[in-house]
Amino acid sequence: MKKYDDIVVGSGISGMTMSLLLSMNGHSVLLLEKGPHIGGSLARFSKRGIPFDTGFHFTGGLHSGGILADILSILDIRDSIEPVFLSDPSENQFIFESHGRRFEHPIGIENIKKKFGEYFPSEAGAIERYFDKVKSVCSRTPSLNLHANTIAPPSLDEDYVTLDEVLKGLTSNTLLRGLLSGYAMCYGVRPDEMSFANHSRMCLSFYESIACVKGGGDAFIKAFERKFKEYGVDIRCGAVITELADINDGKVGRFILNTGEEVVADTCVFTIHPKEIVNCLPQKYLSKAFVDRISSFESSAGFFSVFAALNSDEDPYPGETIVSLFPDDDVNKLLDPHYNGRQALVIIKPPYQAESSSGKGICILEPSFPEHVSAWSSSHRGQRPQEYIEYKKARIEAIKEHIFSVFPAYRERLDFVDAGSLLTTRDYLNSPDGSAYGIKQKMGQYNLIGKLPLHNLYAAGQSALLPGIIGAMMSSMIVGRAVVGKEQFGKLLGRALCH
Repeated sequence: MKKYDDIVVGSGISGMTMSLLLSMNGHSVLLLEKGPHIGGSLARFSKRGIPFDTGFHFTGGLHSGGILADILSILDIRDSIEPVFLSDPSENQFIFESHGRRFEHPIGIENIKKKFGEYFPSEAGAIERYFDKVKSVCSRTPSLNLHANTIAPPSLDEDYVTLDEVLKGLTSNTLLRGLLSGYAMCYGVRPDEMSFANHSRMCLSFYESIACVKGGGDAFIKAFERKFKEYGVDIRCGAVITELADINDGKVGRFILNTGEEVVADTCVFTIHPKEIVNCLPQKYLSKAFVDRISSFESSAGFFSVFAALNSDEDPYPGETIVSLFPDDDVNKLLDPHYNGRQALVIIKPPYQAESSSGKGICILEPSFPEHVSAWSSSHRGQRPQEYIEYKKARIEAIKEHIFSVFPAYRERLDFVDAGSLLTTRDYLNSPDGSAYGIKQKMGQYNLIGKLPLHNLYAAGQSALLPGIIGAMMSSMIVGRAVVGKEQFGKLLGRALCH
């Protein structure tokens, strides 16, 4: 029976961050992954010799002094990640089709305010106040400043007012409100459900910089794998905890795996979906209030994903890396599972062609929800009924025609090579519902982070703090600090950031 200091369950970006952080602090770590390989939704797949990203496409915070750059510095993998920054405003566009308006989204808050002020001359004051509010929230959230060595964000007044309420208080212009809430597609929650504070914390890094990464999500996985070898992190793929045993004084003494292996560890950190965490815990230790809280969590939006290849060396739209199509200016409507109109689309075309790739791949993402595929939720890969096949065909055709209506020159230049629904995401990535961002980060919600009912068990992950790669990694920094202690964590910060 092998003894570890820590077990980490789940090897997505949060689990990898947690494993490396603990091992860098001298802990012996076992990383468990249910799937066949580590990395979760960071992992790419290839079709026709072209790599496609699944869950990671672009990010903010990689600029010098940005929060993601700081996290990567702490983990000593920043030099392994090569960002390609979108510096031209035309590379990030929001198109509101019902208004026939196209908006370029520059980088840097002052640049954004200037550009948006040109688009909406009479709304300059509202735009100024919006960005002042965003900056104020983030400046009062100590956990966004890693140098401060703090545990968690404070509870601000802006945590108890929705993004929708703030925008309506600033302006009656529905198009401007739609533009300012457009990044809701990057966390999958309606503006009338998301707190203004969490919206601000999510979006500030996008306002400061946006970058694709050479090698996509695989670049992160490879960087972590190199570090795991250096620090001796043990990895078990195809492995899950089936029993928590020898529980004394509220602590688990022994962890039994589906492989038959039994492991002893001082702590265990779960970075998986909260509902999967509850399934791992013995019922006798779960209060009704705790179970009810977890059961009340709703799924964020996921995506029906279509993957296309540019079949020509000549790109008719060469500069447009990220294009968001909004058929309506009401983002609440577009992120409503029951909305039946033309769906929003996010079209992502990396600003480079991958090495040894036979062409350039394009990812097209359409918001989708578990309700859209509930009729086939009991089916599995390779065994879907004909009705599901027809559903996929219909969605693919609708997405193609939507793209061609805005970018007609693509009709002859795109080959559509694959597609996946929420069920595809669920089954490939072992997600309970296929959502892209875990649970909805709704206003007033008490997320599952930190200590669990058994005292040497912890919860982290993108459902714990904030969605996306930054939120997931930040949750592991916060929980990892609690495991290793403030002083030891401070030493790590000092070595990485104080230079």
